Amino acid sequence: MLNIQGIMKQAQMMQKKMEEMQNELAQQEVTGTSGGGMVKVTLNGKFEMKRLELDKSLINAEESDILEDLITAAHNDAKNKVEAMMSDGMKNVTGGMNIPGLKLPF
Repeated sequence: MLNIQGIMKQAQMMQKKMEEMQNELAQQEVTGTSGGGMVKVTLNGKFEMKRLELDKSLINAEESDILEDLITAAHNDAKNKVEAMMSDGMKNVTGGMNIPGLKLPF
């Protein structure tokens, strides 16, 4: 027979660990780059943009489409890094178990 009380206790512990991890991730920052480092976008663990750095040589009104593409690419690079950081954090919380449908709420 299953020990329901033990299972509930484990679920509460996992929930607490997830909350702690979310708070830690929210404080961390990652930087995505494009154009050989000429564009840098820094996001926190909540995908909020914290910084945008542009090499001055990119600022040319007639080539704004290139700059827009580079900013988008740098943002996507940073976003992928945040997702990888979240995935690693989830592995730590779940002990490496892949629990379908279990995602961070933010």
